[in-house]
Amino acid sequence: MHPDVEQLTRIVPPPADRSPRAWPEVEARLGAALPEDFKDLVDTYGGGVFDETIWILEPDCPDRDYDLLAMKEERAEVLARLWEIGPEPRPSELDVPGAGLLPFAYVEGTGAYLYWLTGKDVRPEDWTVLANAGRGPEWEHHPMGSVRFVLSVLTGEVRSEILYDLPAEEHSFDSNEEILGD
Repeated sequence: MHPDVEQLTRIVPPPADRSPRAWPEVEARLGAALPEDFKDLVDTYGGGVFDETIWILEPDCPDRDYDLLAMKEERAEVLARLWEIGPEPRPSELDVPGAGLLPFAYVEGTGAYLYWLTGKDVRPEDWTVLANAGRGPEWEHHPMGSVRFVLSVLTGEVRSEILYDLPAEEHSFDSNEEILGD
């Protein structure tokens, strides 16, 4: 288990029954390899919401709003239209040739998303986090992996204007199965 996922399990117990994903198949459909820490996170917790705020996208979620593959396409279209019509500027981190965005989490009730900042010659383990306010032009770059970011926001090690409700006094995780009734 990735050390960041292991540390997260100490502060937020995962659901008892989880089943590993067929990651090679998921990555083939996604058209990209994914970071090992994220795959461990989903294999350990599944999709769902941490502290009623950070909703982890998972492959093949029955609700497309929380499906990793569906949101990859939808968010790319939404952002392309937004930047085409303006006036919201693209984040400067995307000015690097080959840079891209891939969503990995939704911020409950805000329209905000957490993205990996990907790169043509950047290994998935080295992808960092770009948080977008969703209902405004604010973007935050956090130079760390996705699970380290989630863990750091939950513990208060990292503060985010976009995730202003965190850290919570008590930590929780509600799985998609519990919430969506699957």
